[in-house]
Amino acid sequence: MTSGGTDERPIDPRAVRRSGGTAGASTPGDLAGSPFRVDRDRVASSPFFARLAGVTQVVSPTGSGLLLHNRLTHSLKVAQAARAIAERLRARPELTGVLDKLGGCDPDVVEAAGLAHDLGHPPFGHLGEQVLDRIARNRFGLPDGFEGNAQSFRIVTTTDVRGPAAVGLDLTVAVRAAMLKYPWTRLSHPQPHPSGMARPPRGAAEQTEWPGAGSAKFSAYVTELDDLTQARAAFAGRVDGWQQTVEASVMDTADDIAYAIHDLEDFHRVGVLQHATVATELGTWQARALEFAELDPAELAAQARKPGRSLEALRRRLHAKDSWAVDDDAFAAAVARVRAELVDGLLAVPFDGSVEAEQTVAGFSARWTGRLVAGVDILEEPTTRSGHVVLAVQQWHEVQVLKFVHRRFVLLRPDLALHQRGQARLLTALVEALDQWLTDRLEADRLPRRLHDLVELAESEYRWLAAFAPAALVGATGEAPSGPDALRSLARGRAVVDFVASLTDIQAAGLLDALSGRTGQLWTDAFVL
Repeated sequence: MTSGGTDERPIDPRAVRRSGGTAGASTPGDLAGSPFRVDRDRVASSPFFARLAGVTQVVSPTGSGLLLHNRLTHSLKVAQAARAIAERLRARPELTGVLDKLGGCDPDVVEAAGLAHDLGHPPFGHLGEQVLDRIARNRFGLPDGFEGNAQSFRIVTTTDVRGPAAVGLDLTVAVRAAMLKYPWTRLSHPQPHPSGMARPPRGAAEQTEWPGAGSAKFSAYVTELDDLTQARAAFAGRVDGWQQTVEASVMDTADDIAYAIHDLEDFHRVGVLQHATVATELGTWQARALEFAELDPAELAAQARKPGRSLEALRRRLHAKDSWAVDDDAFAAAVARVRAELVDGLLAVPFDGSVEAEQTVAGFSARWTGRLVAGVDILEEPTTRSGHVVLAVQQWHEVQVLKFVHRRFVLLRPDLALHQRGQARLLTALVEALDQWLTDRLEADRLPRRLHDLVELAESEYRWLAAFAPAALVGATGEAPSGPDALRSLARGRAVVDFVASLTDIQAAGLLDALSGRTGQLWTDAFVL
């Protein structure tokens, strides 16, 4: 209803955009009517989203054809699972009041967040994330380093230029909040910081190898602190300041489901995941579980390379970290189900590309996805180690065992480590080469325009923080940078990290070849977003 040409409908705080615009404000490029569907379309149209086709999920997809997921296909499947979970929860009348009380659960919101959650992943996936974090903190002195989730949030709020104002994508409050898997900064927000809680939320605790460096995982840099607080304001009084929104919890759960299933599918296809080794690990633990439970920790660690011991170590870690959920009977049942369906089912016959093999893989993936999605429920008052959206006890244990198989028999392989060490050296050399170019006054006017723009953007951000929120620039040492040169150095570091993080695997390698003179070909491919 309107009166005198003025729309009297109350403004939905979840649909307010970063710019302050309301749901009814649209741009010529927006085709959808729903503000959250508009967000989904904006993410899908972003060049940062398109580049995910060239970014590693676990190993580089280059040359693998149809065999391996990349970050794009992973994101599509996360969005698919997230939407299915949201629709199932909304279809249950007994949950309507709980969902409304906690802030809502819209399928378009969780789908948009699922598509956007990995936008910030750099070349070479999690390996690249670790390398850029180390460089950002140690070389450039950035107090919050680099984190893939925070980089995703920075892209949609700041560095993507496809939005109406060329500053981010101008997404709604609900979608931005749904991207905040870890709704805190590394060191300073909120206060008290969740890293200091007696039982910190997942990701909030410090990494043991870097004491004082802040949370291991976080979803916003200090440069986007205003965006984080604006996105979370609509949920004040509904969820705790450190707690995910329901929609973020749906996205997080969908990410876990996709990770647990599809990476195993990939490595079965390429012949890395071997039937005999996985069968021996799971079968030995089943046969000797009571014996292994009696081993003292030192004895178990000394036997870590022997079959069954790694699985026993997982059971003990779950008791130590997630005692609220772990159940030994459910764990044993999960091992039995994974052995029956993964080991004796999928892995029993090597993948040969035949129709039968493809159907076996598709059936495994469909059964497990359906089982896990169907096992999702809501907790109105979860523990600090859980979101509001949780898997049922049995499915939760099954995900832990599936992820264990992936880690134990893929991620810990020496040949993968060899490959990743080379990728780490490549990224380190690329950052050094770009930093040297930035500090070369004779060549400064020939910088890639995108890199130049990123330096100017970061410098304006750090100058504003130094003037109005200097505490945000205090790092683990307790000291804040001072003086124009210090701020310029921070800006240069953030710009280089932003630039490198926006490349695909192939672009990163090709750019380093060009910068190091290892190629005679004139660089003509577009390596800048």
